[in-house]
Parts: sequence; structure tokens; C-alpha cells
Amino acid sequence: MLVNSHLINSGGDILKKIFTYLFVALILGSSAIYAGGFQLNEHGAKAVAMGGAFTAVSNDPSAVYWNGAGLSFIRGTHFMLSTHAIQPKSSFRGVLPAVDEYKLIDQTFFPVNFFASHYINDQWAIGFGFTVPFGLGTKWDDEWIGRYLAVETELQVLSLSPVVSFRPVEQLAISAGFVYNFANVLIERKNPQTPFQGDATIHLEGDDKAAFGYNLGLMYKPTDKLTLGVSYHSQVEYDFEGTATSTGAQQLIDAKRLPMGDIKAKLTTPFNLAFGVAYQLLDDLLLSADFQLVGWSSYDTLAVDFVDPAYTDVASPRMYEDSYFLRFGLDYKVNTDLSIQGGIYFDKNPVPVEYLNPSLPETDRLGFSIGAEYKLFNNLGLRGSYLFIRGSELRVENSKEYYSGNSGFNGVYTTYANVFSLSLLYSL
Repeated sequence: MLVNSHLINSGGDILKKIFTYLFVALILGSSAIYAGGFQLNEHGAKAVAMGGAFTAVSNDPSAVYWNGAGLSFIRGTHFMLSTHAIQPKSSFRGVLPAVDEYKLIDQTFFPVNFFASHYINDQWAIGFGFTVPFGLGTKWDDEWIGRYLAVETELQVLSLSPVVSFRPVEQLAISAGFVYNFANVLIERKNPQTPFQGDATIHLEGDDKAAFGYNLGLMYKPTDKLTLGVSYHSQVEYDFEGTATSTGAQQLIDAKRLPMGDIKAKLTTPFNLAFGVAYQLLDDLLLSADFQLVGWSSYDTLAVDFVDPAYTDVASPRMYEDSYFLRFGLDYKVNTDLSIQGGIYFDKNPVPVEYLNPSLPETDRLGFSIGAEYKLFNNLGLRGSYLFIRGSELRVENSKEYYSGNSGFNGVYTTYANVFSLSLLYSL
């Protein structure tokens, strides 16, 4: 079913100003956002509310991310601005056999998304997206027991993506998009400085201002009630350049036993392949389901190379494995102005237990979400959602992450997160 565009009402100019102001304010604030977790799937409040089961739905401008082929079924010109408040929580009990508990320092992060779509004619449609597809942010106390592994970690990937959708026949559309990413990373940890007292602080920071990828989409509507969707996001390779600085005993710095100077590092973010189905069970009730494969095996090593040959390059095995999401969602239209959504998903942990690291305490996760959409005016809609993510308790007994000599960092991790999302949808 095509989504009808709306004429601008008499308050259109005011709404334009409000929308523009919010867009500028949020984009200016995006330079300091990070989120708990590595891959972020918060791209529009409605999609979040439906558990991310949106590959075969994609009926708003966030189709640019979820499945660009959906743009061919959205008439008119639309803009959508979203912000998300992510509150990750983690704790660690150990090192086994001790059961002392250490908690991640509380932080709230605010990733934003902006999407635009334009229906050219019955065959062509275009879209544009600004997203934060990957990011993480964890901070532990400077004196916690795992400080030699991680104190603070931040990764942020910002993405710009134009997409073109083509509909050769009425029931079928395909899409292709170009992705331009820029990223920055910060890693800080402590280091023992025997024979001197106290710990040294090691700080690594770098960025990549140009990394490229692509996305593909397909949407097929064999009947009025059934929609099938497929989307693909490519791997993206990053070449970070930055600096390493250390604060500690000057004798160790002079002896080059603590890192200083220019560094280089590589990171490959995974491909994503999603299959979706949506079915209009009733006139007012839409059901959807997705299976999403994530190629995390691309992240096998975190290596840092020093430009100064006097320093030894370092590499830390990560050994991630390919993983997947199972997603289910529903959208119920209460009346012409109000609809409600719900969803649930399962996220398979890609990290082998023995390589679990406190810089990213990852476990299998269940997500439960609810949301609502309300039409404020003919051309302005407000959407909100809440997502609760519960990670399974994970016990590590054979850790290959060493926090002191040959002592493995064994213990018990627990994680959960609250995610609040808000979107404004404006139509010309």
C-alpha cells in the first residue's frame, strides 16, 4: 500500500522552523555521543518499538537504513528526525573465586538519526540518511580490579548514505546506496610500572575521516497483505591514525616502556544481511518478523602499530564469531490519529566467552519494546518508544584476558539497558 503525502497546512512555516531548529541542535550535539554496545540498531522510534522487525515494513524515511527498496512505496516527500537516550548498565563480580562487585560508571548517550525520502515517480525514489551505525562507550573506576584491561573505551561511527530505489514492476522494488563513514576511537587503561609505585595511564586516540561501503535492498509484495524484504549492508574497513600518550614514571617513558607517539590501527565493521516478512493480518493490525545475520568474524584482532620502530606493535585477539538477531513486531492502528507498536528480539552474543573483555561486556540479550505514534497535524507526526534490553548472566572461567601476569580475568558479567526514542516525521 502506498503512503499518501499531505498538503502543508497553514502552520507549515512554523513547523518548518521548529523542525529545522531541532535538526541543527541535535546534529551539533552528535559529536559527543557514544552508546553501550558495538552495533547500534536504534534508527527511528517506530522501528525500535517494533523490535527492529522492519526490513519488510520500511514505510517511513528510515527505510534508507532498514531497506532502501521501501522508498518506492512511500509517496511524497518526508523528513524524519530521531533521538535516542541509551542508558547501559553492567557489573562484574570477581576475579573468581572472589565475588567483589564492580559497576560500570553510569552514563547516558544520545545518538541521533536524520532521514529524508522523495518519491519521484512510479519507478524512481531517492533517500538520504545520517546515522550512527556503530558505537560503544564504557567507563570503569580508575582503581577497579580490571583497570589493566580497560578503564575507558569510546568508539563512534557517523554515516552519510544516499539511496536510490527503482521499481520495475508494481509489486517489486530494488535499491542501492553509497555509504560514507567517519569514525573516532579512544582507549584508556592503566599499566603497572614496576619497580615504581602506582599505575601509569595509557591513552590511545585516533580517527578515520573517510571509510566507504554500500547497501542493497529488495522489497516484494506478492499480495496486498504480504510483503517480503531483503537488505544488505557491506563491511566497512577503517584505517585509524592517532596518538598514544602515557602518564607515569619518566624513566619508563624515556626507556620506551610506556607508549608515546603516532599510532595506526585497523578495524573492520561487519556486514549485515536481513530477511523480513510482514503480513497485514487485519485491516488495523500488521505483524512482522526478521532474521538478521551479522558478520562479526571480521573482528578477529585489535592491533595497534607504532610509527616509531623503537616500540613493539601490539595485537589483542578478539576472535568474534558471526551472530544473528531474531526479531518480531506488530503495529496496531487504534484510529486515524493513533497507532501503537510492540516488539521483541533475541541478539546472539558474538564474543567467545574466553575472549570477553570489560571494554565491551557482551552477552546474549533479549529486547522488549513498546511505542506509539500520534498525528499532531496533517503533516506532522510524533513517535515515541521504550526498549528494555536484558543480557543473560555470563560466567567466565577460562579467560584469555590477563589482568595480572598469567591470571585470567574470570568472573561473572551482568548487563542491561534502557533505551528511550523519540521521532518527528514531517511531510511536504
